[in-house]
Amino acid sequence: MKIAKSVSRLGTEAVYNIFAKTKKLEKEGKEIIDLSLGQSDFKSPQHVVDATIKALKDGHHGYTLPNGIIECREAVSKKIKNLYNANIDAERIVIMPGGKPTMHYAISFFGEPGVEIIYPDPGFPIYESMINYTGAKGIPFNLIENKNFSFNSDKLISLINEKTRLLILNNPHNPTGGFVEKSVIDKLAKSLMKFPHVTILSDEIYDRLIFDNKEIPTFFNYPDLYDRLIVLNGWSKTYAMTGWRLGWGVWPENLIKHVFKFCVNNHSCVNTAAQYGAITALDGPEDHLNNMLEQFTYRRKLIVDGLRSLKGVECSLPGGSFFVFPNVKGTRMNGEKFTKRCLQEVGVAIIPGTAFGKFASNNVRFNFATSRENISKAIEKIDKMLQ
Repeated sequence: MKIAKSVSRLGTEAVYNIFAKTKKLEKEGKEIIDLSLGQSDFKSPQHVVDATIKALKDGHHGYTLPNGIIECREAVSKKIKNLYNANIDAERIVIMPGGKPTMHYAISFFGEPGVEIIYPDPGFPIYESMINYTGAKGIPFNLIENKNFSFNSDKLISLINEKTRLLILNNPHNPTGGFVEKSVIDKLAKSLMKFPHVTILSDEIYDRLIFDNKEIPTFFNYPDLYDRLIVLNGWSKTYAMTGWRLGWGVWPENLIKHVFKFCVNNHSCVNTAAQYGAITALDGPEDHLNNMLEQFTYRRKLIVDGLRSLKGVECSLPGGSFFVFPNVKGTRMNGEKFTKRCLQEVGVAIIPGTAFGKFASNNVRFNFATSRENISKAIEKIDKMLQ
């Protein structure tokens, strides 16, 4: 069977390979502490679940418009206004089955042979995967580990040339937990005004999971960039709704017709009843979010202190998301060997840094959106492994 060459250029997410291994080990009767998946241990808010059940009982079983029901798009517009004081027309908002379709479509719109797309490394692996799929050339920009995985805006801007079509940013950042302050983003946004041929894809899926009461550095702060700004966000992380597959994207007006066609050709529409639940999530109380942030703050300290206590391990304090990205080169192991030993010898599932790019071979990713008991046990087990 002969298939298109582009298919062979697609990558994957190592997390799913490790997830499969953990399930196999658990089936064999082994105890596994899974700190690999990018989701929290919190349940979706009950009022959201109830609203979705009500939508099903009320008969919302049919297709919707490919870009989402107007009530859901208006709820997103209202939330953006409340959070960022930005006026975004609901017609520029597209409801998606998760965050990845926005990445997929944006990179597909701009990627082709002869084009360059700038993306973070380490970074979410689908960025590089989709860039390679389109035949474009990926230009990685390195995050600065000793500056809590921030970046130098001048160095980033220096990567732009006449071939650059798309710049991908992710803040707060997966996998590092890095958080870039608003002052840095302000400088970057000002510099980007000099490059009108470059579109920005700002992945802000972790924007509500920021620690220490810091300001959300959203690209909605820069209206002069709206005509070439794509913002990716959704319900998965903020509302503990990863399995619901609900996301949204804000698009430049001149791209909406193309996004609409991609939706028609790909998924038709997002689950109808789930969209009603999504409205309730946005409009309802945020006690669950406040509780999550409080718990994540405790867990962040617990895991960072624990990792820093391990011989040969260095760990930055994450400013956002629910990940830490320690450097393990002091253990005389690279990230892949460290990860393999953790799973096979002591039953702790984590992700090697190489799953997120070539600049992180000595790092590993831990998810601390789990119980304090799991975190403490994992640190204890790894400590024994390193003795």
